[in-house]
Amino acid sequence: MKSTPQANIDALNTVLSQTFRLYVQTHGYHWNVEGHNFRQLHEVFEAQYQNLWGALDEIAERLRIQGTYAPGTVADLMSKAGPEDAPAQSAEEMVAKLIAGHDALADTLRGAITTAGEAGDEVSVGLLTDRLEWHEKELWMMKAGTR
Repeated sequence: MKSTPQANIDALNTVLSQTFRLYVQTHGYHWNVEGHNFRQLHEVFEAQYQNLWGALDEIAERLRIQGTYAPGTVADLMSKAGPEDAPAQSAEEMVAKLIAGHDALADTLRGAITTAGEAGDEVSVGLLTDRLEWHEKELWMMKAGTR
């Protein structure tokens, strides 16, 4: 196995950490959403957090395949994820904050795809591109519901 550039490992760690943060945020919103769109948003948030949860394992396993360890503690993940957002109180604010979270992660994914491509890591490019596709679709759907 060839050596993986540190920039590629760092990019995967950032994607993993930001995915974890968005997972926790989305799951919390699933638990706490209220209002006239409760059932719809409760189901949307559940589908999102389940997808994010599955992605965590895929990304962490990709790090292991690269020959490095994935972050093993919440503190380690959060230190690489960036600042945590203040909790939202209303359903509208929850959706707005999730739009911002998916947007930020999509930007991170675009950079990570470039980094993986430069490293010749086609498998990570594929994984990250699939993740970007999912986030862009979720963004489209959430933004369409706010118009």
